[in-house]
Amino acid sequence: MPALNSSQIRAVMPKTALLTVPELPYRKVGSGKVREIYDADGYLLMIATDRLSAFDVVMPNGVPGKGILLTQISRFWFDRTASWLPNHLPVDHDAKLLKVLGKHADLAPRSMLVKKLHPLPVEAIVRGYLSGSGWKDYKKTGTLFGQKVPAGLVESDKLPTPLFTPTTKATTGHDENMSLPECEKLLGSSVYKQVLDAALKLYAMGVERAAQAGIIVADTKFEFGLDDSGKLHLIDEVLTPDSSRFWPASDYRPGGAQPSYDKQFVRDYLETLDWDKTPPGPVLPENVVIGTQARYLSAAEQLIG
Repeated sequence: MPALNSSQIRAVMPKTALLTVPELPYRKVGSGKVREIYDADGYLLMIATDRLSAFDVVMPNGVPGKGILLTQISRFWFDRTASWLPNHLPVDHDAKLLKVLGKHADLAPRSMLVKKLHPLPVEAIVRGYLSGSGWKDYKKTGTLFGQKVPAGLVESDKLPTPLFTPTTKATTGHDENMSLPECEKLLGSSVYKQVLDAALKLYAMGVERAAQAGIIVADTKFEFGLDDSGKLHLIDEVLTPDSSRFWPASDYRPGGAQPSYDKQFVRDYLETLDWDKTPPGPVLPENVVIGTQARYLSAAEQLIG
């Protein structure tokens, strides 16, 4: 069964946010800002909650259905890339998932059952536009994390060619930027070349599809893992509003920050508060929650169709 379509997604969207997962008969092996991960029947069960984080802090209240939207967008991309790039979903994924979930089948739209792989210790980031931390680095150094780009660019300008700008994958705190030689040394030349080629191809694919939906993919991150034989797999989430910077193409105007489909809407609100960006986070007002949900849902509907 492929990813849910837009009408199916709307049909399963909850009215309240799922912040905690009901008790399951499996050992929990990980708990992230959004996902809960369990060891289940030889696989990992990944369940995306509706929690929302910003500035590495999880907010007290979440966005209803956010975990469903992230999961279904990722499923859409996994389906589109499976013919040329292995991913972490096993054969007969949906049947296996429903068997594992049992009486909790209502969690299926926000869940993935995935192979146990060896995650690579880098975030494979591709940037096509000058924004976020890339814009900050460009203003400071005139480069994009050490890579040459033209002088005189303005915020949100399109880069002449997409650039691979990897970071470390920190288990706590912030990821750190790394140079391409550092990334190659860490991964080894063969794996590095595969990651570089796959990340750029995935980004190009995402840009092409998103353009058909009126969306600009300014930048995004991918994660990869190896199986026991050393074969590269695409893992985690793919081209979602949490892992990407999505802009509406109709409103694109270089020279400043852009309207977005991602959680920049939340960050912009938080920047207006007297909050030091440390836990606990502030409760998000209803208009911010609804606005965020609308942006995520719009991105999903336009991408998936």
